[in-house]
Amino acid sequence: MKFLTLTLAAAAAATANAGVLTSDNWEAETAGKTIFVKFYAPWCGHCKKLKPDWDKLIDAFDGHKTALIGDVDCTAEGKPLCEANGVQGFPTLKWGDPASLEAYEGARSYDALKKFADENLKPICSPSNIDLCDADKKAEIAKFTAMSDKDLDAAIEEQETKISDAETLFKDEVKTLQKTYEGLKEAQDNTIAEVKNSGLGLMKAVKTQKAKGSDEL
Repeated sequence: MKFLTLTLAAAAAATANAGVLTSDNWEAETAGKTIFVKFYAPWCGHCKKLKPDWDKLIDAFDGHKTALIGDVDCTAEGKPLCEANGVQGFPTLKWGDPASLEAYEGARSYDALKKFADENLKPICSPSNIDLCDADKKAEIAKFTAMSDKDLDAAIEEQETKISDAETLFKDEVKTLQKTYEGLKEAQDNTIAEVKNSGLGLMKAVKTQKAKGSDEL
């Protein structure tokens, strides 16, 4: 009986840790696979809501040779992974080559997630799967491979800066639009208030009364 209890406890622990990715196991777990990852925080309400469907998805792909569904706790051992992947909110879902993940913006029901995973978590063109690349991508990979580490780092930084600048511009413009909206809304409210205070209501009441008088005549 004691042995059975220990066995069940071990099985439960293994299930609880299934799909958990950290800085220590990232390379080993994701090597050669196309992945779908949930970056989360345990206290996040939306993360808690998504958990049952996400755990079900992890189970559906458990043991898959070329696809992996994973969890990264951004408040624990997975924090460096979250920082490296630019995670700013929870939960953040990303997919693709482990070295270059893309944001997932689709629906988050189990059926939608499963459909996306079935259609997209396949071996894709990458330096580790170069045989899946077309001629243009192979040439691009060859060009980047030939670059020195310093030049490659500089090129990556340049492109990431473009993304960062675009995000900053978007946020700044949204703030400007918000201020413009607030100013226009205030002007509209003030004009409406002035018009009403100028006697518009009484004008309409007098007009209605006059119309009644004309009908009586």
